[in-house]
Amino acid sequence: MLDFTWKVFSKTGSIDSYLLYKELERENNASGDQGNEANTNEESPII
Repeated sequence: MLDFTWKVFSKTGSIDSYLLYKELERENNASGDQGNEANTNEESPII
């Protein structure tokens, strides 16, 4: 979906397409970060 929205933005210059792209990118990064933080906290003890 990111590729599609980026291609639409690059061809049209539509700010709405860019904002949608950034929103989807943030959601992907947030869901990936949450999973990594949970795994990191479980695997390594806090000293």
